[in-house]
Amino acid sequence: MPADLNDYFNKKNKNSNENNQKNFNFKMSDFKFFGKISPFVYTIAILIIFVILIKPFVIINSGEMGIKSNTGKYDPEPITPGLHFFLPFIQKITIIDTRIRQINYASFEGANENLSFGSGVINKNSISVLDSRGLPVFIDVTVQYRLNPSQVPQTIATWGLNWENKIIDPVVRDVVRSVVGKYTAEELPTNRNTIAAQIEEGIGKTISTQPNKPVELRAVQLREIILPSKVKEQIERVQIAKQEAERAKYEVERANQEALKKAALAEGEANATIISAKGKAAAVKIQADAQAYSNKEIANSLNNSLLTLKQIETQKEFNEALKINKDAKIFLTPGGAVPNIWVDTKDTKKQSSLQ
Repeated sequence: MPADLNDYFNKKNKNSNENNQKNFNFKMSDFKFFGKISPFVYTIAILIIFVILIKPFVIINSGEMGIKSNTGKYDPEPITPGLHFFLPFIQKITIIDTRIRQINYASFEGANENLSFGSGVINKNSISVLDSRGLPVFIDVTVQYRLNPSQVPQTIATWGLNWENKIIDPVVRDVVRSVVGKYTAEELPTNRNTIAAQIEEGIGKTISTQPNKPVELRAVQLREIILPSKVKEQIERVQIAKQEAERAKYEVERANQEALKKAALAEGEANATIISAKGKAAAVKIQADAQAYSNKEIANSLNNSLLTLKQIETQKEFNEALKINKDAKIFLTPGGAVPNIWVDTKDTKKQSSLQ
């Protein structure tokens, strides 16, 4: 039994040693293969690291232009958007923003002359101006502009990367001071539109006369005119006085209108009364004329035969009356008029008989 166990362990150890030797031989062969390809891998890795560190290419986006410099000398032709390669240490490509940019001259708090990175907006303090009498006035202006894409290399070569503070800023300040300085502080608010047009025209004309036209002006906006407090108070008093004068004028006009209205109503009523009276008079006249015409026609229609007939009829009526009251008295009027009958009403017996 012990012998058998020894044989078993000896065989097992032998097999284990053989397996370890095979594994060791396999790993050594792997190292030999890796040793053959390692120079190539190292070369590729070094090239990749070199490209990453040196970066001999640049990507130019839309709204940008590139300037290539060879040993410090700018190429006059701008580089358009896309992927471009260059030789490190010898060539360099500078990316310039050609999109619309903006400068705000404003009095808001914290408006420093700092450019927010990538925003294309520069904030500056309000422009201080002296009016025609020497009073300080502050003007808020917004200017929009862009680089001329075709002249980017020449512009940067002439003015440098800080071209905005050399081309735009001094022109804006000079034109604003020149235009506003012609007016008094009190005249500025009422001439705001004229001043805004003059400032825009002056800035545009000055920038367009620059050599090679480096900048395209897009818009100039006069945002606010900040007057001294005393001038503002004076203007407010004048405005209040004008409003009161306008109000008084309005009240006078209103009173005049009311008076004219009442006069017109009275005149209308008088005319109506006159017209009514004339109408009534005309009606009376027409009626009188009609009566006169009627009487005339009746008179014209009377003749001897008709009068004789009327007398006979009247005599008949008298005869009838006398038959009823024999004591009735007849009075004849002169001129052949119809006689009147009078009854003595004091005789009660006759009255009773008449009844």
